[in-house]
Amino acid sequence: MPSFPPPGAVTVCEINRDLVVAEALSDDRAKDAYGDALGMVFSPIPFQPDTLPPIREPPAAEQPESTENEPTTSVTSTISEFFKRMIFPPLNLNLLQEFDIQKISWNPHKHCLAFVSGKNQVIVHDFEDSDAKEPFILISDQQINVKAVEWRPNSGKMIAVACKGGICLWSASYPGDVPFMKAGVTPYSFSAFPRGSGGRWILVDVLRDSSAEQVTALCWKPDGRYLASASCNSPSFMIWDVSQGLGTPIRRGLSNISLLQWSTSGDYLLAAKFDGTFHFWETNTWTSEPWSSSNGYVSGANWDPEGRVALVSFSNSTTLGSIHFSSKPPSLDAHLLPVELPEISSLIVSRGIEKLAWDASGERLALSFKDGNEMYRGLVAVYDVRRSPLVSVSLVGFIRGPGEGAKPLAFTFHNKFKQGPLLSVCWSSGWCCTYPLILRSH
Repeated sequence: MPSFPPPGAVTVCEINRDLVVAEALSDDRAKDAYGDALGMVFSPIPFQPDTLPPIREPPAAEQPESTENEPTTSVTSTISEFFKRMIFPPLNLNLLQEFDIQKISWNPHKHCLAFVSGKNQVIVHDFEDSDAKEPFILISDQQINVKAVEWRPNSGKMIAVACKGGICLWSASYPGDVPFMKAGVTPYSFSAFPRGSGGRWILVDVLRDSSAEQVTALCWKPDGRYLASASCNSPSFMIWDVSQGLGTPIRRGLSNISLLQWSTSGDYLLAAKFDGTFHFWETNTWTSEPWSSSNGYVSGANWDPEGRVALVSFSNSTTLGSIHFSSKPPSLDAHLLPVELPEISSLIVSRGIEKLAWDASGERLALSFKDGNEMYRGLVAVYDVRRSPLVSVSLVGFIRGPGEGAKPLAFTFHNKFKQGPLLSVCWSSGWCCTYPLILRSH
């Protein structure tokens, strides 16, 4: 039987398909449950969810009419703007909450977690730094309306933050090891405010394109050289050569981009759109293959450890899709197979999948769902995954967060945690909790 946390309890961890619970958040309870096995405890991190970005942006204030003569807009530019809005209408921002935006990210090589903790800020917490009693807060006057965050692979400590008008690149700085800063970026105009001891964080670059749109999606290529980004208000996505600070726009189709997901091998990039279409791009020659869904738009996506299978969720379905590539790259030949989740529709009575995360070993899948029965509302479902030869799942149980009525805002797995899957969840109650999922195989 799947593990179900009783109301009022909080989940601590998984031990071989059994989800351990406690009466309240407690490092002592976590130490008893898994501390001796892992040699460390992942304490919950508090933040203020009330400061997170509103779903709908306030309208711009009306400007008083001026009595001075001002240059009028040309007929040509007026017509151009009219057709642009007709072909690419601005996005209803209510849709953004339904997409799996990357609001939380683990450092690929360290026990260091970053997540969006407010409208204009990011929290960074290093679980290995015993001197840092409290996390760092990354904030800058250039970092407005933060939507996504992701660590750069193979770079030590660098974080990309998607915000209004561009991408902020932060790097950790230590005595004797100061990161290179782009010309024109000065230490006194960009800075981080640490709440603990140790090093400091410096904003070393801001990537901007000519559109100055709100960036809503980020994804690093696994080797860390290129960064893919997109705006929910544009049909194009950008491929950034970060070392050069240069971006190349790529577009296919008219609908705006909702999410990006690079394969674990780096050979493919999945770009999903708001109209229900999505494209798989082969990243050597940048050719693509279009797909479309009859079950709404792609609301979440992850890749298997080899980068040959993409697992996707759809806005109007409780069934996942596993897309298997039948040949080696650069081939785009693939076929889609359903992955049934009978408990979501029959037990929970949900309308669809909201967010999903697949751990790097391929053994655990976490997902959240829309609505559902009151007793399951706000829980995160954990599935055991089998991949030979096809993807199949079985329900392990549910994770309950701290606080009455807590809901998951974002969650992700640590991709390189050696002792097994490690899941972190940001809850609407103002806690970011980490759950070790300990399996016999590890």
